[in-house]
Amino acid sequence: MQLIAVPMASSGGGSGFTLLLPLILIVGMIWFMSRTQRKQRQRQAETVASLTPGTKVITTSGLVGIVEETDDEYVTLEISEGVLVQVVKAAVGRVIPDDDAAAEELTADDATDEAVEAVEEPAAEAKDPVDVPDAGKDKADSKVQDAPKLPPTHTEN
Repeated sequence: MQLIAVPMASSGGGSGFTLLLPLILIVGMIWFMSRTQRKQRQRQAETVASLTPGTKVITTSGLVGIVEETDDEYVTLEISEGVLVQVVKAAVGRVIPDDDAAAEELTADDATDEAVEAVEEPAAEAKDPVDVPDAGKDKADSKVQDAPKLPPTHTEN
């Protein structure tokens, strides 16, 4: 018995496209990711360039301080009264908004909160009080049910 290899029928020119499609997708993903990273680097550079004395910042390691002075490579931060730390400019993660801007946001939020409370108060008064059966019980008389039991420290033979 002889086995003869017979070539399979091809689908025509479609095989080239099916090989090219994953390559196009990979190149597109790499381009998109590099574009996103480029935008992040640009925002970081703008943040570092806008540092002026008195600006409150957070470093990438989580250190919060106020900018005292800047030079070409370093930023001097005051992290506590009289405590100065020098960090690399690239370590500045973000700028914290001034207290004045934050206070304006809080006053706007407080106004909306007061409006919500005014709407909710009549609804709260209309509810009947809930009767809790164990509310009047003295907790000193009851035993603690959920006390964890420790495992034995040794075993006896």
